Amino acid sequence: MSTFRLLAAISASLWLVTLTGCATTTAGGAVGANRSQLMLISSEQLEQSAALGYNKLKSEATQQGALNRDQKLLQRVQAIARRIEPQTAVFRRDALDWKWEVNIIDSNELNAFCMPGGKIVFYSGLINQLQLTDEEIAVVMGHEIAHALREHSREQVSQAMAAQAVLGVGSALLGVSQGAAALAGIGYETFIATRFSRTDEAEADRIGLELTARAGYNPQAGVTLWKKMINAKSGSQLPEFLSSHPADSTRVKQIESLLPIVTPLYQAARR
Repeated sequence: MSTFRLLAAISASLWLVTLTGCATTTAGGAVGANRSQLMLISSEQLEQSAALGYNKLKSEATQQGALNRDQKLLQRVQAIARRIEPQTAVFRRDALDWKWEVNIIDSNELNAFCMPGGKIVFYSGLINQLQLTDEEIAVVMGHEIAHALREHSREQVSQAMAAQAVLGVGSALLGVSQGAAALAGIGYETFIATRFSRTDEAEADRIGLELTARAGYNPQAGVTLWKKMINAKSGSQLPEFLSSHPADSTRVKQIESLLPIVTPLYQAARR
């Protein structure tokens, strides 16, 4: 088969996959975040998988005696979550029906995340070692919730599926074994799914800062937070969720550029 016919077949396959799976998961909000996304797997499928993973994580932390050891810290973080969760309706109404859950794992790890469907975990080291204020915790939480609202994990899985579909066409046309194609697909999926992209991170910054402001937390804390991240980067420990996209002066400037948009929302919430 000619190279031209091979490329044409692969292009047609990719075009069909893209055509049938493009959507946007959120409204734009004040900051504007409604980019079209490739979605080839349902939200329900990913949320079920996330729930299983979340329960396993909690079970392991419980066995280690590390789950919610500091009740005062847990109550503090849960109170912040209760203020942010209703604001998610600005970007997607169905988020109000998520089975939200917040837990803290006692660990020196500098990390936090929100799984699909609203499953939140903070590691105590992130709050204690960086001495985060409530406002800074809200910025982190808003950022992580934004990843879930925009379904960045679902988007990455879909991108991997699209790549595997193209690889499948190519292997069939070239006579490559299914096993080799599968290995190629797994390699690509691993590559794109381990870290969020720069586009994802920028969207999470934008949406997260708006969530923070609408919940009545000063969005200026976004600047102080990321400056702490810069200091953490220069020290011995780099926050896990910044390991591929470390905070730098450019990111701080981007957040500062959003303040004129989100500060009025904060002021309105405080009134």
